[in-house]
Amino acid sequence: MNSLWKTIGLATGVIGAAATGAAVGAAAHRKKVSQERKARDPLADEPLGELPADRESTVAADDGVPLFVEEVLPEDGGEPELTVVLVHGFALDRRCWHFQRRDLAKLTEPRVREVLYDQRSHGRSGRSTAESSTIEQLAHDLDAVIRAVVPDGPLVLVGHSMGGMTIMALAEQKPELFADRVRGVALVGTAAGAVGGAGLSKSVLSRYNPVTLGIGRLAGIQPGFVEWARRRADKVTWGGIRVLAFGDRKVSPLLVDLMEKMINQTSVKVLTEFLETLGTHDRYRALAGLRHCEVLVISGDADRLTPFSHAERMAEEMPDGELVRAPGAGHMVMLEQPELVTGHLIGLIRRSAVEQDESRRRWWRRA
Repeated sequence: MNSLWKTIGLATGVIGAAATGAAVGAAAHRKKVSQERKARDPLADEPLGELPADRESTVAADDGVPLFVEEVLPEDGGEPELTVVLVHGFALDRRCWHFQRRDLAKLTEPRVREVLYDQRSHGRSGRSTAESSTIEQLAHDLDAVIRAVVPDGPLVLVGHSMGGMTIMALAEQKPELFADRVRGVALVGTAAGAVGGAGLSKSVLSRYNPVTLGIGRLAGIQPGFVEWARRRADKVTWGGIRVLAFGDRKVSPLLVDLMEKMINQTSVKVLTEFLETLGTHDRYRALAGLRHCEVLVISGDADRLTPFSHAERMAEEMPDGELVRAPGAGHMVMLEQPELVTGHLIGLIRRSAVEQDESRRRWWRRA
């Protein structure tokens, strides 16, 4: 059964790495994981993924899929100057922004309103068809959320992984929105294209990969069996998540637990349906649509899924922004190094809240 889940994990690129368990023996690995989870953790009192929203709503996508949305208002009750929309990545949900959500609500210079939502087929949002499981459709969804929940006022868009790709696709579809309202964009642990060239294997992302095809078909025919197989391999999977998603092997086990919860709420069928759109994503030309915005690119230099080379490549296309290297951080950089990520986001928000002199030359500030 673990070998089946190993195959599923390799196909998704996020869930697997069951080979970690095989290297030390499944029984020994389970014992090790259990010990790590029981260890005293500095985040033991942190309500990870459980912060309350000020408002909840459902937005209908253009094809009718319901999108679950949360709004977080300034903690001191003051009037927000702009809205920050946080867009999560593949196999995750809005809870991945826990630390940013918590800390941005405390800002007073400027005060911000936060909007977080679950992408289609993820979290508490509705299930999409396979044909609509594309980055193009995700961009339409983001536009629908903005039109429904933030119909006016300045915006800062923050996207992680597939969420960053969603923002790029929106810039491609609606350049006028970025010229008129989007003041700032943060691209976190993401890529503008060639995802199979560095990080995830191109063959894994291919629609013709027999393993991916087989798992997708099996999940469609026998979803209960596939999900049962995933649950049976939970501890091996937990170790694989830690290896693939985080750069520091000493990362808080509670963060890995949160990551596991988000992934396990996304069915294997959904995961396989989104793989193709990740593999065909190519939006380097769309980056030109961000020329009117303050831009921040953050990536961990230990990211195994979208390596730092992707961030450097995007920086070459956008010579007027900020590139930040998170030393030792993996793909989940905003959970692993929240102070660094939130600090740079606050800087972006403050720059975005001030009218910029378009004639002033801005250079990449490398951190």
